[in-house]
Amino acid sequence: MQTLAVEVQDNYLQDFMNYVNNHSKNITISKDKNLELDPYFYERREELHQIRNDIKNGDIAMLSHDKLWGNIKNHLKTIEIK
Repeated sequence: MQTLAVEVQDNYLQDFMNYVNNHSKNITISKDKNLELDPYFYERREELHQIRNDIKNGDIAMLSHDKLWGNIKNHLKTIEIK
């Protein structure tokens, strides 16, 4: 069995559902809660996993909380001066 994401134009949805109902022994439709909440859920998840792997492998460095906020505060000071 294969799982696919299918986008259906609003004006074609009823025709699509009729097709699915006529072939229901071969097709199962279920809503993906992740995609309902965030249409880019799986792309974002893959990107976060890659970032995490890069940090673990030492390919990129993760800043500490204090260093990050120190950088932000320094940046805000330069903006205030201008």
